[in-house]
Amino acid sequence: MLTKPFPFDPLLKHHILIALGLAVWIFLFLTLTEPLDTNELGAMEKLLYLPLYGLAGAIAYLLILPLQTFLYKTNNKIWMLWSELLFFSLMFLFGLLLSRTIYLYIVVPGEQNPYSLYYFFTAIYIPAIITILPILAIGRWAFGRYAEKKLEDQKIEIEGEGTYEGLRLQLNDLISIKSDDNYIEVSFLNNGSLKKQLIRNKLSSIETAIPELMRTHRSHLINPEHFQQFKMISGKLNLILSSENIVPVSKTYAAIVKENLGNRD
Repeated sequence: MLTKPFPFDPLLKHHILIALGLAVWIFLFLTLTEPLDTNELGAMEKLLYLPLYGLAGAIAYLLILPLQTFLYKTNNKIWMLWSELLFFSLMFLFGLLLSRTIYLYIVVPGEQNPYSLYYFFTAIYIPAIITILPILAIGRWAFGRYAEKKLEDQKIEIEGEGTYEGLRLQLNDLISIKSDDNYIEVSFLNNGSLKKQLIRNKLSSIETAIPELMRTHRSHLINPEHFQQFKMISGKLNLILSSENIVPVSKTYAAIVKENLGNRD
């Protein structure tokens, strides 16, 4: 269950918005509930001190973002449930350290009998987390679902003729297509791994349907975004694509291929 994919939005700007929203929510929560002896503060002191707790929450969130990005890229851009749980665990640990520091050195500096760490954690911090967590979790989930839907809407479809199965994928994941009798062999990336699938269709139909592809041979189409280098094999021009895919270039298409890909080599 922990390895189950979880909705995730990789855009940094959206996580900055979440952090800002978290800061505002923490400020409102503390203002309304007054759990940290804030009832003893004047109106101006509340406006000065309470936003610091909100800022601490936002900082705790932002501090984990580099690790979040690392985990996302390490797992082939798949965000797992265990990754989400680890994110929240580390964030709440940093949040505890920051909020405790603010309490001791800003809210009650020099206090002879401040709340003990145990009481602060069990009677104040945990109840606050229980209140804040659902909003934060829903916000991250909503952004993740929106990102997934947006990606799904951007997918292209390679249709199979008749009742034959087709393929939906991101254009960036499509590497090349090879004609194979009455079928086409599609080479593509799936979670970073090379996959191939046979689909009943004609290469000419795919060339018309997906104009971003480039013909290099009467039997081959490529996605130029996956081009890496030219290579001569047995005196014939070939292209090296992502995942070590090798695609031939016929004399008919050599000039146009070199013209379009020459500045990418």
